[in-house]
Amino acid sequence: MEQLIKSVRGVKIGYSIMNKEASETMVFLHGFTGSTKTWEPIIECLPPKVRCITVDLLGHGKTDAPQETRRYEMKEQLLDLQTLFVSLQVTDFTLVGYSMGGRIALAYAITYPKFVRRLVLESASPGLQLVTEQQARIKADESLAKKIEVEGLPAFIDFWQDIPLFQSQKKLSDLERQAIRQERLQQSSLGLASSLKGMGTGSQPSYWSQLNELKIPVTLITGELDEKFKLIAQQMKNRIENSQHLEVLAVGHAIHVENPVQFATIIMEQVK
Repeated sequence: MEQLIKSVRGVKIGYSIMNKEASETMVFLHGFTGSTKTWEPIIECLPPKVRCITVDLLGHGKTDAPQETRRYEMKEQLLDLQTLFVSLQVTDFTLVGYSMGGRIALAYAITYPKFVRRLVLESASPGLQLVTEQQARIKADESLAKKIEVEGLPAFIDFWQDIPLFQSQKKLSDLERQAIRQERLQQSSLGLASSLKGMGTGSQPSYWSQLNELKIPVTLITGELDEKFKLIAQQMKNRIENSQHLEVLAVGHAIHVENPVQFATIIMEQVK
């Protein structure tokens, strides 16, 4: 996929487009430490009738990593995406988001409901409901950001890939795990640290009370081994009128990484 760059609201955003002339559009938003590259195995499984747009979120991939932490806040990133989509004349699409990208995708669909036809959230959350939870998470994310700044990116990636959330990825081949590591090592230390401080789960607004505003079809996908996000998805489903929760067997948090064919099959079923 060709990597493109567009200046948006004072920053350069990296993105890619596959099958430019296709009538059906899907936009993909990656997770923390990821990039447009994470979606390549999924897009390879999709038919040419689907135009696929992948975006490097702020501080990741080829997109700029501004110094100012406030620039990473949810409201700023939503404005970036909206400006980018309008400039690309993308106004009716399926939005797919994973983890951090899922949080942003959900917020975008709530903020700009007329643009999103369907929403697919993989291992995502609407934020935290209690102020005490938010405060604790902000402290934890600031601690992680400090770890990046003090110890450097390689040491942080060693730590990050070993957290319980990603234990199921140890079943992947050495080649697959090395590719994930290399993608993470391509990131910017400033970008990752600022993303944690400005766009962490504790820093972002809570969208729990706005879930009932969603009228479009919403598909929530979680892995069988990811107990935390299975529970979150079940709670979300109870609040979203037109939603379904699908569980993929024998995988954890990153379903699109651990079983790309199954993940691609699920998202294609949403556009039939």
